[in-house]
Amino acid sequence: MQGLQKVTAVRPRLADLVYDQIVNGLQSGAINPNERLHQVKLAEKLDVSRTPVREALLRLEQEGVLRSSVNGGFEIRRVTKPEVRDIYEARKAVEGFCAGLLADAGTAETIKTLRATIALEESKTPQTNAAYFEANRTIHRAFVATSGNTFLLEAFDTNWNRAIAIQSFEKLDTPRLQESLTGHMDLLDEILSGGFDHAQRAMHDHITDGCDLQLAAL
Repeated sequence: MQGLQKVTAVRPRLADLVYDQIVNGLQSGAINPNERLHQVKLAEKLDVSRTPVREALLRLEQEGVLRSSVNGGFEIRRVTKPEVRDIYEARKAVEGFCAGLLADAGTAETIKTLRATIALEESKTPQTNAAYFEANRTIHRAFVATSGNTFLLEAFDTNWNRAIAIQSFEKLDTPRLQESLTGHMDLLDEILSGGFDHAQRAMHDHITDGCDLQLAAL
């Protein structure tokens, strides 16, 4: 018993909470895509000191979501079409690999949970682009989570956070929004119908379709 230590709950850092608030604001539209973000105003709005706000803004800048404004503060960085393609290529690398792992080593329980997540999210009728974005993200994150690899999950989160800048400016109409949130159950069946390479190609094709949809909306 000599080497045991007290167990303490890990509390989230204040900067991480501020980061989540800003990301949620960008996704929900509470923060206008053309709005300039100032740490002083954000600190007052969130009732925190400037330091965690500054940390969160710098993290979003590093992730490619924000950029420093010439007039001070930060603004949402408009993503170019080549950058959109790069983001989706990075997604293919992570999500395609996880699809291959799922095909080779997915358990009955894992697949059951994944099916439940897909069914729940695809049954929704989101009212905004941001809501469709989040539902789609939840489904694809569930695919990656089946790998059990936290580093792949972190890579996934980084890729999708970069896509916030795309989602903020895109103008998808309702039919195309609905299209982006369907077909995941068929995708899962296709992934499970073959081995690693087959599953990887299936995910790659699915992500390519999503990329084409995004590019058409810019």
